[in-house]
Amino acid sequence: MHRKRPHATGRETPSSPSAPQADPHDLGFGQVVARESRKRLLNRDGSFNIVRKGLGVLQSQSAYHTLLTISWPRFLALVTGFYVAVNLVFGVVYWALGPHTLSGPGLVVVGGQFWRAFFFSVQTFATIGYGQVSPVGFTANAIVATEALVGLLSLALVTGLLFARFSRPTAAILFSRNAVIAPYADRTAFEFRIVNRRTNQLIELHARVLMSRIKVEDGRARRDFTELTLERTSVVFFPLSWTIVHPIDDESPLHGLTAHDLATCDVEFLVLLTAVDETFAQQVHARTSYKADEIVWNARFADAFLRSADGQELIGLDVGKLHDIEPVQPVS
Repeated sequence: MHRKRPHATGRETPSSPSAPQADPHDLGFGQVVARESRKRLLNRDGSFNIVRKGLGVLQSQSAYHTLLTISWPRFLALVTGFYVAVNLVFGVVYWALGPHTLSGPGLVVVGGQFWRAFFFSVQTFATIGYGQVSPVGFTANAIVATEALVGLLSLALVTGLLFARFSRPTAAILFSRNAVIAPYADRTAFEFRIVNRRTNQLIELHARVLMSRIKVEDGRARRDFTELTLERTSVVFFPLSWTIVHPIDDESPLHGLTAHDLATCDVEFLVLLTAVDETFAQQVHARTSYKADEIVWNARFADAFLRSADGQELIGLDVGKLHDIEPVQPVS
C-alpha cells in the first residue's frame, strides 16, 4: 500500500527553519539601517537622508530627472550658464581663426574682435541672423553649421524640459513647523497641521504616520516602526487646512512617554501623504518627518480661520497662521 505524497503548498512545515518575518511597517530602509542608524531618516522637505556610493557619476545620476526636480532658480541658472558657455566656446573658435573669418558691414563692435565673434555666435546659436556679419571660407561655414545644429537641439531640449516642469503634477503641501502634544477630549493627542499652498484642488487626501524609535532587545538596539492610529486617515476634499490627530490612549505607543523618553529613544514621526490633483487627475505625494525636538508639549494650534465682521460666518483661512501655536494647561 503506497502512501500519497502531500502536495507542495509552499507553506512552512513545523520541521523547517522559520523564515525571518519582515516588519510590515518598515518603509524600505532595510534591517541594517533600521538597526544601526541614529540619523534622521526623512528630511523635512521629504527627501531621504541616504548616501549612495560605489557608482560613477554618469551611472548614479540622471540628467533628465535632475533637471526636472531641481528648484527653478537652479534650473534657470544652469540653462543660462549653458547658454553663455556654448557661445563662449564658439566665440573663441571664431576669434582663433583670425580677423578675416568674419566679414560684413557690422564688424565694428564695442569690445574688439573677440566680442564681435562672441555676439556672432549668439546670433548663430539662436538662429537670429541679422545679416550684418557673415562667415568667410569653408572652415568658418562648417563651424556655423555645427553651431546651428547645437542650437536647434538645445532649444528643443530646453523647450521640452520647460514643458515637463510646468506639466508635472506635484503636491505643494505645507506642514506645520512643529507638531504638538495637545489636549484631546479627556486625554492628549499627537497633532500636526497641513495646508495646500496652491489654489488647485486636491481630493481623496490620505495620510499615514509611522513612529520610528530605537528599542533595545537582548542587549541589541534596533529601530522599530509602528503605524499610528489616526482620528481619521483621509478627507475627500482639502480646500482649507487639516489637523492630523493621533489620540494617545492606552493602546498608543506614545502612552506614558515623556519628552525625555522621545529624545532618548530617538523618535522620528514619518508622515506620508497621497492625494489626487484634480487639475491633472493624477496622484501626487508629499512627505516629511518630525523629530523629538520639533514637538511642542502642552500646546495647541492657534485658530487660523477668517471670520466676518460679526465673528460668526467662516469665510476662509489665514495660511500665515499655519505654524502658530499657543500654550495650554497639561491634562491631569
